[in-house]
Amino acid sequence: MSADPADRPLLTVRGVHRRFGSGPTAVHALRDVSFDLAAGTMVALIGRSGSGKTTLLNVIGGLDRPDSGTVLVDGADVTALDEDGLSRLRREKVSYVFQTFGLIPVLSAAENVGAPLRLARLPAAERERRVELLLELVGLADHAQQRPGELSGGQQQRVAIARALAASPRLLIADEPTGQLDAETGLSVMALLRGVVESEGVTALVSTHDPTMLALADRVIQINDGRLDEREAS
Repeated sequence: MSADPADRPLLTVRGVHRRFGSGPTAVHALRDVSFDLAAGTMVALIGRSGSGKTTLLNVIGGLDRPDSGTVLVDGADVTALDEDGLSRLRREKVSYVFQTFGLIPVLSAAENVGAPLRLARLPAAERERRVELLLELVGLADHAQQRPGELSGGQQQRVAIARALAASPRLLIADEPTGQLDAETGLSVMALLRGVVESEGVTALVSTHDPTMLALADRVIQINDGRLDEREAS
């Protein structure tokens, strides 16, 4: 009998290797990385600059392909998908939040959040309800009509998080989401992500360099020179 989908990990990474270059100058960014993430958890990924964090996130989200190994997101084999399949994965199952907010400057906060729903051809009334709900969730209901340039860095990152949640992804990948924010604002954004995991039922994998934010995570995974620290990953 096959396992109940409700019991399986939301994310499964097995034996992932990623190398850049060849010969003696090759950089082994990921070395036999394996771990599982349970659904509905917030997991912090830590490691110094160049340790392999961003490469791992890119492989999991289908932005890069491993040289070997497999990645399963909600039962979908990311490493076996073609470009159309990867595009569908990022529309339906995986969303990103980056250190650089990536908002469209000429659009309002509400329009930025609604952009993925417009691409998904969601009916206008349903789209507006979802956008309103998300802006309320991230504490920006009163800033719906403001453009990114009229918002603070922390507010822009909150809009980016709301946009990432628009299509109700199963997995939210955040790559140093507080990297451009001061400590207090960064902590509030991490607390928001913690709340999002609980209210939206999403699984969040968040890379961070700030140890003060680790207490908000259900679990901490450390990566050093492309290898996971097994004591942290267990």
